[in-house]
Amino acid sequence: MLVPRPTRVEIDLVALRHNFLEIQRTVGADCDVLAVVKANAYGHGVSHVAPILAAAGADLFGVALLEEGVELRRLGIKQPIIILGSVFHGQEVEVLQHQLTPVLYDLTCAHQLDRAASEAGRTIDYHLKVDTGMGRLGFRVKLLDEVLPVLKSLKNLNMTGLMSHLAVADEPERSLTGLQYQAFAGVVDKVESFGFTPCYRHIANSAGIYSRKLTGCNMVRPGISLYGGLTGGPFDPSFSQQPVMRFVSQVAQLKELPAGEGISYGHRFVTSRDSKVAAIPVGYADGYNRLLTNCGEVLIHGQRFPVAGTVCMDWILIDVTDLADVQIGDDVTLLGRDGDEIITAEEWADKVGSITYEVFCNISKRVPRVFVNGPTQAHCLQG
Repeated sequence: MLVPRPTRVEIDLVALRHNFLEIQRTVGADCDVLAVVKANAYGHGVSHVAPILAAAGADLFGVALLEEGVELRRLGIKQPIIILGSVFHGQEVEVLQHQLTPVLYDLTCAHQLDRAASEAGRTIDYHLKVDTGMGRLGFRVKLLDEVLPVLKSLKNLNMTGLMSHLAVADEPERSLTGLQYQAFAGVVDKVESFGFTPCYRHIANSAGIYSRKLTGCNMVRPGISLYGGLTGGPFDPSFSQQPVMRFVSQVAQLKELPAGEGISYGHRFVTSRDSKVAAIPVGYADGYNRLLTNCGEVLIHGQRFPVAGTVCMDWILIDVTDLADVQIGDDVTLLGRDGDEIITAEEWADKVGSITYEVFCNISKRVPRVFVNGPTQAHCLQG
């Protein structure tokens, strides 16, 4: 059996389940939960994440692509799977074959799906997406009087959900979220006036769940909060969230260097004293962002130590001069907790000018996911 290098991502399945149950508790029994597992469960490994969420009580699942929906079916997921992104021309048969639910925001796609369903003697359930202020996908509210009669005429399509998307829910002081809810309430009334009876009405993402009351909705779509990455002042004290991902490696080499020695590409770090430097087998090809050059930190023996010099494709160098007992083979925590110290995805994101979502998703597939605290302790070599 091939033994991988020590660089790995540990996924805590108990923490994942805890976060899901906290969301479920927050929204209450009358509100269904659609677990968003697109992009390989935000880089956490959908092959293990989705079954845990299904067993915990997820009512539906959300993906971005048809291919992701097919993967969930092959994993044995029986719940409805909503393709939150798009169904592209030629994918209609796969939608039918795997009983996937597309989101419609385009009449051309609607006609293509209706035609495919008619030829198969079937119907296709769909969720109608309306743009209430995101400015991305969805039918504009003012066009619904033209759109809804067309959708009503497509006899092989069945509207089971009505949805929109919040643009600034993570900034609850802004008025747009309230205006979007008001617009969505009007959309619900209009859709029902045309004779549609969608089972699900949903607009709230993770930030929406924890920033305001879910007026008029009976389903939510948590993504980042499942993985412990919903951060920021309005949310930190609001709910019990546990980090799911821990990114770790080991010390591979220790080197003594004199004062005045340049380190790594470009010599962007020069030792100011006699120094001890540890080489760690991880780099930007693994998702350790190159912008962490000379500003990132890692944890060794529960203490923080700085990245010294340029982050390479496969290596980083750490100044461990002040750690007397460091040894080759010592664990190095790049993201997550070691003792009383923790490096959060939010900390990474702030340093590189990004968001927690991107931090998680950018951990590359060449880093093995190791699933801990679950039914089995397992490796998943596919990221």
